[in-house]
Amino acid sequence: MRHFLNTVDLSRNELARVLELATHRQESLGWPLADYGVALIFEKPSNRTRQSMEMAVVQLGGHPIFTRGEEVGFDVRESVEDITRIMAGYHAMIAARVFDHAVLERMASINSVPIINMLSDVSHPLQSLADVLTMREEFGSLKGKTVAWIGDYNNVARSLAEACALEGMHLRLASPHGYGASDDELARIAALGAASVEAFDEAQAAAVGAHAVHTDVFVSMGQEADTNQRLKDFAEFQVNEMMMAVADRSAIFMHCLPAHRGVEVVAEVIDGPASRVERQAHNRMHAARGLLAFLCEANDITKGDTK
Repeated sequence: MRHFLNTVDLSRNELARVLELATHRQESLGWPLADYGVALIFEKPSNRTRQSMEMAVVQLGGHPIFTRGEEVGFDVRESVEDITRIMAGYHAMIAARVFDHAVLERMASINSVPIINMLSDVSHPLQSLADVLTMREEFGSLKGKTVAWIGDYNNVARSLAEACALEGMHLRLASPHGYGASDDELARIAALGAASVEAFDEAQAAAVGAHAVHTDVFVSMGQEADTNQRLKDFAEFQVNEMMMAVADRSAIFMHCLPAHRGVEVVAEVIDGPASRVERQAHNRMHAARGLLAFLCEANDITKGDTK
């Protein structure tokens, strides 16, 4: 059974296949999910993830079922394992947006249907697919291109780093002290095939010559109690016009959204000509469709072999 809990659940060739499928016109993919349901469980609220996943399922002929976290109550109303086993009898796949990555691992251990990570505290692999798809549309082959991540080395950054490494990119990670990747993590990313991996404690240095500059909010869901401290710690990591000026002449700006103008990025950048955030967000749907189509192939779902 093939699951998708982290970007590195795909090999380099499989990532290429997912992105290829993402570029196919909807009708060319057929209807691999026809007469099948896909459960979409949300412990955390979402805009882009819910909209893109629901539409991706529909475009492949399936029926998405949105379920709030409190409706299933992982380990409160029922055990994770019981929920997974029962839902596997209704659906071809189960996708979940959770607080604790271990929940997804427990779901996958049942091995009844493919489990998809729609976001956890560890990773956000669906976002990384859209990110790489967007950069490929802009630059073609990404091998040897340079991407700069400015901000917290969080779940979004980790998945982006994995995808960029699989693409053979140069990766630069700029974070305040205490918010960056560990040495072991940097070594892990490098081993995936990155052209190079560098860590910076000064944001602008990481952006020099970069082809794509990425950032995220400085305060994520669940970190609200630390808002004042985090805003202070990240004060020098705002993506602004001076930072984009030292990047490559053709550099693009990317942000997974939602964004806070005037905090992690200035309006002149996110709303300016270098910004690709709108296309990046729209590509969430295309990337999700490509992943679902790939999982249908990998798990022979169109043959009815979902168990």
